[in-house]
Amino acid sequence: MRTGVDVAALRRREFSRLDATDHAYLDYAGAALYPESLVRRDSRRLLRRVMGNPHSESGPSLASTEALEEARASTLRFFDAAPSEYEVVFTANASAAMRILAEAFPFGDGSRLVLTTDNHNSVNGLRLSAQRRRATVHYVPLGDDLRGLDPRPWLLRVPQPSLFAYPAQSNFSGVRHPLRWVTEAQALGYHVLLDAAAFVPSSALSLTDVPADFVAISFYKMFGYPTGVGALLVRREALARLDRSYFGGGTVQFVSVLNDDLFRPRDGGTAFEDGTPNFLAMPAVCDGLRWLRRVSMSSIQEHVGLLTSRLLNRLECLGDRVRVYGPLDTRDRGGIVAFNLSSSGRTLEYEAVEAAARGRGIAIRGGCFCNPGASEHAFGFSAEDARACLQGEFSVARFRACIGGHAVGALRASLGVATTDGDVDRLIELVSELTAS
Repeated sequence: MRTGVDVAALRRREFSRLDATDHAYLDYAGAALYPESLVRRDSRRLLRRVMGNPHSESGPSLASTEALEEARASTLRFFDAAPSEYEVVFTANASAAMRILAEAFPFGDGSRLVLTTDNHNSVNGLRLSAQRRRATVHYVPLGDDLRGLDPRPWLLRVPQPSLFAYPAQSNFSGVRHPLRWVTEAQALGYHVLLDAAAFVPSSALSLTDVPADFVAISFYKMFGYPTGVGALLVRREALARLDRSYFGGGTVQFVSVLNDDLFRPRDGGTAFEDGTPNFLAMPAVCDGLRWLRRVSMSSIQEHVGLLTSRLLNRLECLGDRVRVYGPLDTRDRGGIVAFNLSSSGRTLEYEAVEAAARGRGIAIRGGCFCNPGASEHAFGFSAEDARACLQGEFSVARFRACIGGHAVGALRASLGVATTDGDVDRLIELVSELTAS
């Protein structure tokens, strides 16, 4: 399969460990694989440079400060975000980016938090903070193919600050929800959180074209290395509306203990970066963004799209032995395919399939993928049954027995830049064997 990416050469050069260890890696929605050149480059840099805590004025500290600012600028360029419009708040991951909003978004009595049913739990968690501050929470339903319904009927105009949050791409089904929802919601008076963690590893996102107020990402999902670094990209005018209820090292200009009501937060995004940022990782973040630009996001998207189409077609050929959740074509969907298997009319437990895949060196994921809304809809749970079966001590086995034979999890294959036709073939071979009558 030929695309703009020479996958064979790239795999030999950057991902040779896959073939050396006989692994078919199909869990890119969990984490991207790091290119070997990023690790080698970072190792050489760490061995020859001296970098210190950036909260100082020594030479090593100033080197770290410079690395942080270069990473901020590189991130804004990658996402086509004007520095006059956006700031970058470095976090540990996308979940930590969303926690900033949970703590600081000015929900109040009369505010609305509108969420799509298809959301990662890191976004669902916003509802606790919203409810504590007397905001109302509303979920936009999903259609039969797990595509979100038009959210505008739920985006009622209210005088209090309100937030609409949704994923650019579902981490459960691969559905890509319309990016135009961002400006439609803003036109109705809402700030918008766009969860881009699953979208940006294989597609370009321009914040000039899609001016979301808040965008959450994890760099390791984009290029694998380093882990433990994410970001909240935030419009400056939206950042000014946030109100923190905590301060820590690095977030303040000064604090007085003699006057226990006296402190002054830093200006801009650094006021939300608690403690010392992961300064040693910042040069590697810049390397990773440059690596993606060299390979080209359009080429990665084309490659992942063609392989996803091939995987869907091969699964469809297996008939009722495979149940795919979500669209069966590649229209407005990314390289994530969720499915369950049946043999002799019985749905196979996802844990058993995952274990069989592990034994074959095939990395897929099983479960609901921290996305309960999409999974509850996909598996056909009723609210009453889910509530009854989620009481008391929880285990998958107990929940499966209580829910009366429904699937309680799925398998997920997610594709990336180093995935090959051979990887897809290995998965299909396993599926065919497990479902043979």
